[in-house]
Amino acid sequence: MLSVLLGAAFLMATSAIGPGFLTQTAVFTDKLKAAFAFAILASILIDVVVQLNIWRILGVSGMRAQDVANRVIPGLGYFLAFAVALGGLVFNIGNIAGAALGMNVLFGAPLALGAIFSAGVAILIFLNKEMGKTMDTFTKILGFLMIALVCFMVFKTQPPVALALKESILPSTVDWMTVLTLVGGTVGGYITFSGAHRIIDAGITGVDKVRQISFGSVQGIAITGIMRFLLFLAILGVVAMGKPLDPSNPPASAFQIGAGMIGYKIFGVVLWAAAVTSVAGASYTSISFLQTLFRVVKTHQRWWIIGFIVASTTIFTTLGRPVNLLIFAGSINGLILPLSLLSMLLAAHRKDIVGELYRHPRFLTASGYVMVAFTAWMGWQSLSKIVDLIR
Repeated sequence: MLSVLLGAAFLMATSAIGPGFLTQTAVFTDKLKAAFAFAILASILIDVVVQLNIWRILGVSGMRAQDVANRVIPGLGYFLAFAVALGGLVFNIGNIAGAALGMNVLFGAPLALGAIFSAGVAILIFLNKEMGKTMDTFTKILGFLMIALVCFMVFKTQPPVALALKESILPSTVDWMTVLTLVGGTVGGYITFSGAHRIIDAGITGVDKVRQISFGSVQGIAITGIMRFLLFLAILGVVAMGKPLDPSNPPASAFQIGAGMIGYKIFGVVLWAAAVTSVAGASYTSISFLQTLFRVVKTHQRWWIIGFIVASTTIFTTLGRPVNLLIFAGSINGLILPLSLLSMLLAAHRKDIVGELYRHPRFLTASGYVMVAFTAWMGWQSLSKIVDLIR
């Protein structure tokens, strides 16, 4: 059970740690300097509240998010399923692009070839008879590899750790929009559900498993937080030198400035690992949202996941990264978390969903509703920008 829980935690964490995660961390570190440490800490605390709520309710009920949502508000589960699947497909195009860029950095491979190779690696996971265990092992190995390589970069760049620790508690600058952006990138969209659906598939459900489910949910946030903080420190060491990052590729330039060509190649490995694990996580979770709503998807789950990866790769290799579609999916993605979290909270005290014995902690319910308000506001801001662009 511990192995599955750790695998689910790494699946969730590596789903969050994608190409966007690397760029986002570099940009915010360059902007806020050491004060970014506070944003990371604050976002981790919020992430824990969100993920504990979702994992506990889904784990106790033994139902996936779309089924719980349909019980609470008929039809909501279908909306969430299609929104997650659409967002997952579009962001998977970005993940494939990141994996292709990683291969290009490492070996100079053409982007199309790098994309096809990376998609092939992800497909091999789901061709395995025990694809759940294979996915767990794959994400754990690459997750540990990314952490180890970023630790090396921290050693090389020698960041002002004491200042970062001070700023994490007594920040010189507080930017709540940055905090909410980090929350959306960590537990938004399909990400928080990747691990939750994995433990349901593994049969770790019921009131008697609440402690283990809670432990697994916090583990996932902890892994993501450690990676974010280490990456921040590695880039902070470069920023503290007074050397500007290349705005066209901030994380790559930070790694190269920090450790020369070795650093650049390390960035290639980290980028590829982050992207290919996100491909696996996005594909698995997107299809898991459809499988209980459509019998044909449940019957042929493995092949739908593989088809999802093939579709993402085909779109990237033929059309590139469709910017308008990415923007649209991003706005839809911003609505998924408040809607799904609200449906979970409404289900938390319904005995026909969580059973007679489970009592959801009041502090989680109250703080969860606060997060619904915050994330709904952020989603509305995102949609408003899209409307302005259309006008």
